[in-house]
This record gives sequence, C-alpha cells and structure tokens, in this order.
Amino acid sequence: MTTTVPLQIYSLTPHPSVEYWSVCKVEALFEIPFLDLVYKAAQVHRENFNPRAIQLSTLMSIKTGGCPEDCHYCPQSSRYQTGVQKQDLLEVDEIVEKAKIAKARGAGRFCMGAAWRGPKPKDMQKVTEIIRAVKALGLETCGTFGMLEDGMAEDLKNAGLDYYNHNLDTAPEHYRHIIGTRGFDDRLNTLGKVRKAGLKVCCGGIIGMNENRKERAGLIASLANLDPQPESVPINQLVKVEGTPLADAEELDWTEFVRTIAVARITMPRSYVRLSAGRQGMSEEMQAMCFMAGANSIFYGDKLLVTGNPGEDGDQLLMAKLDLEPESEENRYVPMDS
Repeated sequence: MTTTVPLQIYSLTPHPSVEYWSVCKVEALFEIPFLDLVYKAAQVHRENFNPRAIQLSTLMSIKTGGCPEDCHYCPQSSRYQTGVQKQDLLEVDEIVEKAKIAKARGAGRFCMGAAWRGPKPKDMQKVTEIIRAVKALGLETCGTFGMLEDGMAEDLKNAGLDYYNHNLDTAPEHYRHIIGTRGFDDRLNTLGKVRKAGLKVCCGGIIGMNENRKERAGLIASLANLDPQPESVPINQLVKVEGTPLADAEELDWTEFVRTIAVARITMPRSYVRLSAGRQGMSEEMQAMCFMAGANSIFYGDKLLVTGNPGEDGDQLLMAKLDLEPESEENRYVPMDS
C-alpha cells in the first residue's frame, strides 16, 4: 500500500507566496520559440547566479547492482541482464581515497549512490561512518540510497550529510510506464522525511523515456511545485543500456533537451540545474547551449554510477573554451531576498 507524505512536510501544492506552475503553464514555456526561450532562461540565470561559475560534483557508486526495483532505465536492476556485476558496500577507506582524488581535481561535492530499494537498519552504521569520513575532508556530501525508513534521514543529517538525492524521474502520469515496484507518492514520502530532517534536496528527472512534451512539462511542474523547491535539480538524458526495457527508446532531439533545461531554470530560478547523465553523448555545442540556458552544475569525472561520463580533461578543455570556472565561495553569486 502506497503511503502519501503529509502535506505539511513536502507538498506538490506550494505556499501561497510561491508561484504555482500548472502543467499547462509549463507547457506554454516549452512552446516559446527556441532562441527566445534560451534567452529568457539566460536572463533568469544571470539574475540569480554567476553565469560563468559551474558547480562540480563527483558521483561514486558505493554499492553496485542487485537492486530489486524494476526501473526500466536502470542497468543495476537485478531483473535485467545488463552485465553490471553486483558489488557489496565498499569499505570506508576506499571511498575516502576516491573522495580525496575528487577534491584534488576540483570537485566541491562528493555524491555517493547505493543500489538499494532502501537501506536496511543494519546498513546505516557503515553508511553514516562513510559520510562522516568524507565530510571530514571538507567536501559537501550527497547520498542517494533509495527510500528511507523513519529516523534514517535524521541519522544521515547527524552524520554530516548535506544533500539527499531522490529523483521524481518522470511525470506522475508517466510514472507507471517506467516503474512498477513503487509509486510516485513513495518518492514524495521519502522527500518529506528528508526535508523534515533538515537536509537539502537534490531532485530531478530523466528525459527521453518515451514521454511526450506534456509529460516533460508535468515533470518540471512537479519539481517546481515542491515547497520548498529542490536546491539541486539534476536533468538527465536517458543513457540507453542494452538489456533494459528502454534500450530502444525513441531518440530525443537535442533541442528538446535544451528546452527542458531552460524551462527548469525559469521555473526554479534559485535551484542549481545540473546537466547530468547523458553528457558523454552530447556535443560540445549542445552542452554550451545547456549552460547558456541555465545549467550551472555537472558531474565531474569519467564515470557516473555504472555508465560513462566525459573525462575530466575534456571537461576542463570545454570549460576553458567557454570561459567557465569551477564554482567557489569567491565567485558564487547568491541573490539578496527582495
């Protein structure tokens, strides 16, 4: 039975002082002529952020494969034959060494993912030990461990976790076509626990899973209407992996992905919009358009959880070509409340 999060914890109906984004209203943004939309998004970006600063995060899989969920995009599901080898939770020292390397190469945030439906109570001691050790390096910490039981978010917060990632993945109406082992409300329930514990939220979705434009608008509307809006919004382009049900998904035109970045920026002006999975298949020109349209965060490193990512040398070269620089305390622009 699906549990719905209480509205006072995390709601799809924002506070009256927050702009409500209906699906129709978001869909209307998608319909704006392409260059006008990018220009509008660039204006919003510059009002809220330094447009030359890119927040760099590194993502590491600390427990790989064997997940019982049936997410149609995921090569780590135990239901699909994708060649991903199951790996138990890594040791603390190994994770810390990777985090040290990430920091030395310019990452400001270290994100850790574990292929669970959700952690069991017996896992939490080691997970919190890992978080404390990474936090001690002076990095921001982010975790994505699946659905959380009562009290787990508080344990993660007390260990030093800064962000919790739990994506909505797709629009509520399209969700059942992508995942059958949990419901959309289960996502909201975990996000509610995360907010109640005082953690920052990293929450986005995946584009290119045979959804239509209205459903893409539905995803963005769902994210924008979270109250408060997520501090970080990863927008992923589907990485098609042989063996998953979405391996033969219809190709998405690159302009539609850029439109999605732009609409995310306009509707969530103070959120970091992360250009996430799928960058390995994007041209430099497409990525440049995404940055112009308001993306201001990337995953930095040659691997995400189990799929490829542009190498650090390539990212440094691209950022140099575009006169972009890693975000720091010195170049970060945070707008004053009006």
